[in-house]
Amino acid sequence: MNKIIYILLAITFSFTTFSQETTGQDQRLEWFKDAKLGIFIHWGIYSVNGIDESWSFYNNLISYEDYMKQLNGFTASNYDPAFWANLIKESGAKYAVITTKHHDGVALWNSKFSDLNVVKKTPAGRDLIKPFVSNLRKNNLKVGLYYSLLDWSNPDYPNFKINTKRYDIDSDSIRWNRFVKFNFNQIEEIVDNFKPDLMWFDGDWEQTAEKWHAKEIREMLLNKNKDIIINSRLRGYGDYATPEQGLPIHKPKSKYWELCMTMNDSWGYQGNDKNYKTPYQIIRIFADVISLGGNLLLDIGPKQDGTIPEEQVNILQELGKWMNKNKQAIFSTKAGIPRDYFSGPSTLSKDGKTLYLFINGKPNGPIMLKGIINKINRIWVVGRGTKLKHEIKMKAWWSKIPGLVFIDIPDNVLDKYMTVIGISLDGEIQLFDNNKK
Repeated sequence: MNKIIYILLAITFSFTTFSQETTGQDQRLEWFKDAKLGIFIHWGIYSVNGIDESWSFYNNLISYEDYMKQLNGFTASNYDPAFWANLIKESGAKYAVITTKHHDGVALWNSKFSDLNVVKKTPAGRDLIKPFVSNLRKNNLKVGLYYSLLDWSNPDYPNFKINTKRYDIDSDSIRWNRFVKFNFNQIEEIVDNFKPDLMWFDGDWEQTAEKWHAKEIREMLLNKNKDIIINSRLRGYGDYATPEQGLPIHKPKSKYWELCMTMNDSWGYQGNDKNYKTPYQIIRIFADVISLGGNLLLDIGPKQDGTIPEEQVNILQELGKWMNKNKQAIFSTKAGIPRDYFSGPSTLSKDGKTLYLFINGKPNGPIMLKGIINKINRIWVVGRGTKLKHEIKMKAWWSKIPGLVFIDIPDNVLDKYMTVIGISLDGEIQLFDNNKK
């Protein structure tokens, strides 16, 4: 009898703990869920030659020695963190994530645990993270810091280049534990110095969660800041998923997720890469992302002197104009309706009583919405307030199947990138499903 009671108490305790953790996660990630857009910044010595960050030496495209010679050309001479933060604010983003240290091990702050940093090893000669963090906060933007768990330059890290190992972890645990301590020290240093709202880890694929001590890293971060959120690249100990470069076709299973994506084909600055997405293409992708309930983390790659390429500035400014116009349909919304009901992206107000449709291009006639059980109160163009006419077809009085809603959108209200319309419903949205009995 006592054993049964013990088991029941254990189950109750486990369920309660799980519920508390889930509730706590929801509270911590509330701002992230509402943010919709963040700006990713890949900046490091790789911008000197305009080559792949870290991977160029790892994959033997350049020798390690030649890669590191870029330290001498990294000046940050035109770095203007206030301009960066203002531009990010102008883009409509609510947070930014900057690379404090990529896989090459070069830190952008004055780390006391490694001399391989821009303060001690480059003409920049100063901490580049602190002033940026300060300016983000002045603009009421959330602070995200990227940190690479692996460090191909550190002599205590086992992997160096592709198919090249310094040692085997299982045969030299002392050396590996020394690296683990180094990692903890730098992560703790970042959190203490800059107090980020978000930690964005990378490089976790090379080791297991146990070897990284991922659980302990998470516990340390939350002990220092109970509100900090962590991306998924901590071997299962993060808060949200981070698909990269590939737009999901269906809504991801993760409750919270973020698509990280480049503007062209490169994360860091590469002058030869002119394959930029147009503002329209980025807005179109963004609409799909928020329609599926996610965030977009859009990357920029500053030059070695700290200037942001004109193409990237233009994209952020154009995105910002569109975001500001259509903010009602973007911020504090949730995932929209399935494409079965409308052939395009959509979002819903949090109470589910307002549906927003994102119209691609110039319609050849009225757009069509189907399967909406609710009565429609009114329809208007977001950002303009222009009321739109609609009519309902194929609604038989004896049938439970909703009619087809056709909405006229005059040419004079069309946005040059993407038009958004709002539909006020008589209650929380109800969708008809003919497969349900």
